[in-house]
Amino acid sequence: MNPRKMKQMMEQMGIDVTELDAEEVVIKTADEELVFSDAQVTRMDAQGQQTYQVVGEPETRERGAGELEAGADADAGADADDAGGEDAGIPDDDVELVAERAGVDADAAREALEATDGDLAAAIARLE
Repeated sequence: MNPRKMKQMMEQMGIDVTELDAEEVVIKTADEELVFSDAQVTRMDAQGQQTYQVVGEPETRERGAGELEAGADADAGADADDAGGEDAGIPDDDVELVAERAGVDADAAREALEATDGDLAAAIARLE
């Protein structure tokens, strides 16, 4: 079928198709990860439901291997960021938000966030 005619028919049926500029797609299963580095990704919106189509050749790796690599990179840069970056994985934006809402300084806000495992609402409630 002609691609132009197919697109017209899909529009008539209320189906919207969008090409996504994806850099990487990772599908995690219980045993492994399928990593599509140069995938073609299409999103179809039909009747309020989104469907994604991934086309490409995946690389298979053991589950968690990518997380370990990313964690090693983050640990290597963590020493340099300690001067004014994030402590214990709490984003600075979250600290600022809690400090502003609770009317406390950044140190108290960070302590409350660490005590509540990063839960913004719980940290604010704890400080009020």
